[in-house]
Amino acid sequence: MNLPIYMDGHATTRVDPRVIAAMVPFFGEYYGNAASRHHQFGWAARDAVVESRLAVARLIGATSREVVFTSGATESNNLALKGVMDASRARGNHIVTACTEHRAILDPCARLEQQGVTVSYLPVRGDGLLDVGTLAAALTPATVLVSVMSANNEIGVLQPIGDLARVAHSGGALFHTDAAQAVGQVKIDVSEDGIDLLSMTAHKLYGPKGIGALYVRRGLTLTPLVDGGGHESGLRSGTLNVPAIVGLGHAARLCMAEMSEEAERLTQLRNRLWHGLQQALPGVSVNGSMTSRLPHNLNVTFDGVDGEQLLIGLDDVAVSSGAACSSSRRSPSHVLTALGLREAAAQASIRFGLGRFNTDEDINYVVEKLRDLVARLRAPVPVFEIEDDAPELPPGWAAAPDRPNRGA
Repeated sequence: MNLPIYMDGHATTRVDPRVIAAMVPFFGEYYGNAASRHHQFGWAARDAVVESRLAVARLIGATSREVVFTSGATESNNLALKGVMDASRARGNHIVTACTEHRAILDPCARLEQQGVTVSYLPVRGDGLLDVGTLAAALTPATVLVSVMSANNEIGVLQPIGDLARVAHSGGALFHTDAAQAVGQVKIDVSEDGIDLLSMTAHKLYGPKGIGALYVRRGLTLTPLVDGGGHESGLRSGTLNVPAIVGLGHAARLCMAEMSEEAERLTQLRNRLWHGLQQALPGVSVNGSMTSRLPHNLNVTFDGVDGEQLLIGLDDVAVSSGAACSSSRRSPSHVLTALGLREAAAQASIRFGLGRFNTDEDINYVVEKLRDLVARLRAPVPVFEIEDDAPELPPGWAAAPDRPNRGA
């Protein structure tokens, strides 16, 4: 076991050394532009992009023509939502989504609302799941798109995507899912599940940052966000980031080969962590469904503990109190409050994101660390009173000009 321990895999993952090895030649030896059609430098880059596109498509059950490379899931989400709504103005102006979505969905929806689009934000149950009946009741003749994330980035809950997509289609709407946390972790098949658009990113599946993809079902029309050259079938112009695309492709191949076995291993590690915390500490509770959950996720509330002190105390364990994009905010997680948690409980919650490089020894260390830390944080704080014979401070001392400046 090496310290510090990384358990923040929902924020990002370490790039697998095998992925790095696949990328390196495309920074040097094969440095051509994939759009250069008249020499072997361009051909080598083009072929690598073609192979990576096929690998990504196979991972999600798509065809390679349906994969559009982007800078990541945030851009993919923006292209999906804004592109569909702009191209479908004649059909309607209504989007349906869930209140527990990532900011990469909620913020584009807010922008579209400023442009006259109506957005319905549906509540979830106490276990974090969206009820199919709730979605059905929210659809109107003006509904163009339903967007529900496959796996929540904070509580790891897996939504019934296939059922939700069928309801959306029955109402005449398209179905999009932000699958950034799910792709490469659990099996996804866009054809079986009836998904029309799917967003993903490489850095959540042991690939590089700054590269992702949007699956667009063949035949759909989207308005591009970026114009200038007509790359990616006209949906995302700009010179392709070949080394990163190669990294995404190889990360996808590794997930295809190892996902089933790795999911089983991570489930065992996650359950070991949860059972260890239950045995070591009273007053711990899990947030979200444990039966419909990512194998590597655990979100736990520690009663009677200040969340910020808890994170500070875990000085050699990388964890999070919520989404990385919101980790600097003092407000409680909108996901946890949507589940019914009070502000204090939401702020006393920790998200564990286990990964490919975590071990049993890591779990043992974290359980012991938290047992001691939580016990100290829950202990009564001693109150020290000023002694009766202590000299009184003179009136106006705080404003005295010769008062020492302790902050200097």
